[in-house]
Amino acid sequence: MNPTRPTTSPVSSAFTGHGHVTFLGAGPGDPGLLTLRAVEALAGADVLIAEPEVLEVVRGHARAGVSTPELTVVDEASTAAGVPVLRDAANLVMEAARGGRRVVRAVTGDPGLDGNAGAEMLACAAEGIPFEVVPGVATAVGVPAYAGVPLRDAQGTDVRFVDARTADERCWTEVGASDGTVVVSTSLDSVAAAAAELVSAGRKPDTPLTVTIAGTTTRQRTWNATLGTIAQVFKQGKILPSPEGHRPVIAVVGEPSAAAHRDQLSWFESKPLFGWRVLVPRTKEQAASLSDQLRSYGAVPHEVPTIAVEPPRTPQQMERAVKGLVTGRYEWIAFTSVNAVKAVREKFEEYGLDARAFAGIKVAAVGEQTAAALVDFGVKPDLVPSGEQSAAGLLEDWPPYDPVFDPIDRVFLPRADIATETLVAGLIELGWEVDDVTAYRTVRASPPPADTREAIKGGGFDAVLFTSSSTVRNLVGIAGKPHNVTVIACIGPATAKTAEEHGLRVDVLSPEPSVHKLAEALADFGLRRREVALEAGDPVTRPSERRPGARRRRTT
Repeated sequence: MNPTRPTTSPVSSAFTGHGHVTFLGAGPGDPGLLTLRAVEALAGADVLIAEPEVLEVVRGHARAGVSTPELTVVDEASTAAGVPVLRDAANLVMEAARGGRRVVRAVTGDPGLDGNAGAEMLACAAEGIPFEVVPGVATAVGVPAYAGVPLRDAQGTDVRFVDARTADERCWTEVGASDGTVVVSTSLDSVAAAAAELVSAGRKPDTPLTVTIAGTTTRQRTWNATLGTIAQVFKQGKILPSPEGHRPVIAVVGEPSAAAHRDQLSWFESKPLFGWRVLVPRTKEQAASLSDQLRSYGAVPHEVPTIAVEPPRTPQQMERAVKGLVTGRYEWIAFTSVNAVKAVREKFEEYGLDARAFAGIKVAAVGEQTAAALVDFGVKPDLVPSGEQSAAGLLEDWPPYDPVFDPIDRVFLPRADIATETLVAGLIELGWEVDDVTAYRTVRASPPPADTREAIKGGGFDAVLFTSSSTVRNLVGIAGKPHNVTVIACIGPATAKTAEEHGLRVDVLSPEPSVHKLAEALADFGLRRREVALEAGDPVTRPSERRPGARRRRTT
């Protein structure tokens, strides 16, 4: 064992008679703020007990089948008063730990700033249940960072943290007398009252103030005001009254929160596609990396499969071809899609084969994504187009058949049931024999849920990415035509032509036939749109906010 690395595995239940509890900080809401240790602990959990606000943040890192008992309201009096109290989590934690199970207790922010977590730790200690603490990004620190509000300046400004729900008169008096930065945890409809408390305690009414709701998520929104004007700002902006008034917010009081600073430091909300709902009509496996890229631009991707992949109707041809790979029938195998790699891989596994069966065979991939799927399979492609990632680009780099250097003249081309005449004809022209084999079929997927169909037709999405002509035809076929306020982005001229034939206005055209270049092009479009609005002195809105009846800005 490396002595420089702390031991993180729980004490064996053989010595304690109990399981183990990890009190884990899930951060303010952005899943990317989970620590490496948090992800490690979640992967080993038998039981996951999480506050509702962070359950989705942490559940994705837990193993399949992990138990997630629900925290429920049990206090009728507090429910009637509108302040629900969760079921005593300590009982759930200890019940699971007594059974020898590994428990992760996830809280919003950091466990050290959560009073309930502290009480639960004491309960574990009293029963001799071993536990550990995995710190998280505190909400009162993480949210201002995402809002572009540094809490300290070069002069070392004092920083005070106040929870308005529990602050008494003495607390308000102390922070009111200070000239440092005050970070107030409160609710949207209580911000004005907290501001009034600070003014009454001695703070000047013109002291800068920022208020951030849904911090660190793509629903984040921040308002700039002063202690004396925040109530008016909320009233004029029709922020309040609102059914969302109970939602938690972080308010930062002091010079670091001045609007002039935020204009330069608001890095998160100024992302080119911040808050945009972007429809990604692809198969789920293909959409993953594209969705990750869209999230990096601040977007909220919504994946809607438009095609389903099924085995060929007659598998015998594919079976003969795979056997031919093993017996040395082919010099080359050419993969034109990720699905082709998947189809061959599944057939290999069916026969008990692995990547070693490609020994002595040259492997070509039509593009980077297909090449990545091959590398994941354990195969490094010998040929990937240096230029355009398409059948034409592959042919540009494909060597002609040379009977002196090529002992075999045959190419195995596993493909979809859609014809690939361009590639087949080009390979034949280069002197190769081609076994053009149907490895899988593409069929139109089932329609998405009703609310997704309504959002597509009603303008609920800000943009849609079309990566092929078939995605245009299939999406319109299973869900209807996107609303005219939705930004339409297409991967190439052929896809754009199909979109226009279906009555869609194409706003963005990728400079290259690459899904990642398409996402970049959409981000550039969003950035230009934002810059135009700012130069004109207009509020930055999303395309979906232009549709009739749309709310001007979301508050959550």
